[in-house]
Amino acid sequence: MLKIIVLGSGSAGNCALVCTGTSRVLIDAGLSATRLLERLAACGVEPDSLSGIFITHEHGDHCKGLEILTKKFPLPILCNARTREMLRPTLKSEKQWQIIPGHGCFEFAGLEIETFSVPHDAADPVGLVLRHHDSSLGILSDVGHATAVIRQKLRDLDTLFIEANYDSGLLDLDTKRPWSTKQRIQGRHGHLSNDQTASLISEVLTPRLERVLLGHLSQDCNSPDLATAAVRSALAAQQREDVIVSCATAHEPTPWFPVRLRRPVLPAMPPTVMNAAWQQLDLF
Repeated sequence: MLKIIVLGSGSAGNCALVCTGTSRVLIDAGLSATRLLERLAACGVEPDSLSGIFITHEHGDHCKGLEILTKKFPLPILCNARTREMLRPTLKSEKQWQIIPGHGCFEFAGLEIETFSVPHDAADPVGLVLRHHDSSLGILSDVGHATAVIRQKLRDLDTLFIEANYDSGLLDLDTKRPWSTKQRIQGRHGHLSNDQTASLISEVLTPRLERVLLGHLSQDCNSPDLATAAVRSALAAQQREDVIVSCATAHEPTPWFPVRLRRPVLPAMPPTVMNAAWQQLDLF
């Protein structure tokens, strides 16, 4: 079974762990190595049992712990060629680089992985879809706007782990960030607001989607209540209150989440009929 646990997610650092019965892959390493090892231990995972580390892009909140972690544990680092070149000067010890396509498919540790380009102010940032048997997981972090490619790749998946970085009203009122920083955050190569994330989820929604896990929330300009409310409202507008919505935080790991809950996929039908069918199955 494909499972995900988010070890921490926020503007200061991001790291998730995806597991099958035989493999464990870190998605980014944006926590300090000490914090990362503590959280792995808290969820019962030995670092030398990891299959590798996938890096979505070179920003510090996604690779802060990479140098020390891979010096202690010589794990393969999976990233595309441009991200490797950006990381090379900051990683002093020898690394096991495994170069992956910036837009394409490959297999690693029993997982089918598909990468796709995303608009963000990094060298060559990627989103990804992971598949294992009949489970599928989409991961989208640090993206300024939803492209047609993103909408295509995130359709018909079981679980989405997606950023909801800021609430527009709180960002407007924020006095800590200069205007230029706010413009970067809101720009087409910045981050998604709660409303943008909710709109994207509505666009990629199919009967298969069972869970939405929100991440990369700003500590100052967002909250789990605001982010989940925006997404749940968008789902309710399409009569999909059955989709489970939760938030990852920077301060502690989430529980382990199965990527697929193995609900039967109902045939296309009017939303009110679909909800009645779910309730009869007692799967809420």
